[in-house]
Amino acid sequence: MRLPGRLGPLRSTPLAARPPGRVRAGPAAGRRASARGRLGGTMAEEAKRLAACAAVDKHVQNNQVLGIGSGSTIVHAVHRLAERVKDENLTIVCIPTSFQARQLILQNGLTLSDLDRHPELDVAIDGADEVDSDLNLIKGGGGCLTQEKIVAGYAKCFIVIADYRKKSESLGERWKKGIPIEVIPMAYVPVTRALTKNFGGAAELRMAVSKAGPVVTDNGNFILDWKFDKVHEWSEVNTAIKMIPGVVETGLFIDMAEVVYFGMEDGSVSVREKQPR
Repeated sequence: MRLPGRLGPLRSTPLAARPPGRVRAGPAAGRRASARGRLGGTMAEEAKRLAACAAVDKHVQNNQVLGIGSGSTIVHAVHRLAERVKDENLTIVCIPTSFQARQLILQNGLTLSDLDRHPELDVAIDGADEVDSDLNLIKGGGGCLTQEKIVAGYAKCFIVIADYRKKSESLGERWKKGIPIEVIPMAYVPVTRALTKNFGGAAELRMAVSKAGPVVTDNGNFILDWKFDKVHEWSEVNTAIKMIPGVVETGLFIDMAEVVYFGMEDGSVSVREKQPR
């Protein structure tokens, strides 16, 4: 089991930057993704395909239990996974992180399961809203952060796929919508006050677009988007936020990802790997 974060003295200091590695993806994945990209879609969608194909081709093997993340980039990963299952006659079991992921698994003819039957996963693949140079992530832009973190946490290996827009040196450099925090509905007001009092910035209740009222997660909870105003020691802040009564989970994924694949504008895939500490 992979457990995120470590508790230590609370402080607000910049994280040490580490030069990211950069390699070009294998030619087969690049050709397949580029061919699909030429059929249409934006540059960002093509980059998502590149990252998804590279990750699925590198990390998925026969007889694995896979965690399937949520969001737009995962759609490409599931499509590539379904191709491989069909072409190579693979036996793969998929654990979803959301209603969307469950539907993707079923629509693509893949085997659906759950953590009751498969409490330990071989690999989890998911997207991210932002990735820093230490492979810390902000996730939860789609509202699925809690189930995403559960599935990633019980995987032996957590792989992240994203396009070039999500690649940062420090959190908040590109992603300006804040860190999602899932909260029990009755506690959203006191949690909002506690966040701003203890950590600064501003926290806003996420409102729905196609319905009146707030966004409601798959778990029946609300989401606060905390827009921080300085760089924190994210492992410690993550642990401290989770201690606030009423907080279910945060969108900070600290020390969880093993490797991140970024589809780039030039058709390459940039890879950041976890460095030994």
